[in-house]
This record gives sequence, C-alpha cells and structure tokens, in this order.
Amino acid sequence: MSPEYAMEGIFSIKSDVFSFGVLMLEIISGRKNNSFYNDERVLNLVGYTWELWKEGAGIELMDPTLKDSCIQDQFLRCIHVGLLCVEENAGERPTISNVISMLTNESVALPMPTKPAFFTERNHVAGGKEPEDMSINCLSNSEMVAR
Repeated sequence: MSPEYAMEGIFSIKSDVFSFGVLMLEIISGRKNNSFYNDERVLNLVGYTWELWKEGAGIELMDPTLKDSCIQDQFLRCIHVGLLCVEENAGERPTISNVISMLTNESVALPMPTKPAFFTERNHVAGGKEPEDMSINCLSNSEMVAR
C-alpha cells in the first residue's frame, strides 16, 4: 500500500506504481514484503533491498531458484526500477508506461532512486543486544495475564 494512501487516504495511478514495485521486488527475491525479517538488517523487503542497493550488493537479493537462469544485469535493472517505483514521494515515481519502457529498453537511462517509503531500520542498543523488555519495533509490550 502506497504511503500517501496509507497515511492520507489519497489514491492515484502512482499508488499502483508503488504496489507494482513491491510486487516486482517480491517476485525477484522470492520473499514477501510483510514477512521479511533479518536480525542484522531492516524489517521489511523494501528496506532490505535499499540497503543492499546502497552497498552495491543488490545481487544478494536474488531468489536462489533464479540463479541459473538469470542475467545479472537484467536482475539489477529490475531492482533499480523496483526501487524507483517505491520512492516515498509519489511525484518522483515513474508512470507505469515509463516502468515498462525502463524494463524493456536497456538503453533508457535510469535515474538514481531515493530512499523508499516505509524504510525501517532496526534500532541498535549499545553492546549489540536489545534489552528483553524492549520490543522489536520499539513500541510497548503488553503482557496478557489471566485472573
């Protein structure tokens, strides 16, 4: 769900582009956005992809089943286009027709993506360990106790 729709109830064709970008990242990684978890990194697929992209390690996102049949340059281009689709500012996202052009025409120059929407990083506590009473997302923990 695009950030402008989730936060303000505003829906546009750029909302669909956002959803397409998330779906594309899910397909090429073989992972769902909402079920992604990695102790050392971020808490969602979009954020994980962004971190790998910044480190120049985007190829690590590849679904292992694609390893033998995938062309690395095309895979990295898909990540690049996916990140352009999930940019926080809807005005900076490409139109779906531009997305198709970017994916089918390798001579089209791609702009650099900016930090995606819903990018969440883990908070690291000194010493590398989190206190037991701290939740993963830094919200309060509620304990259910029967009477």
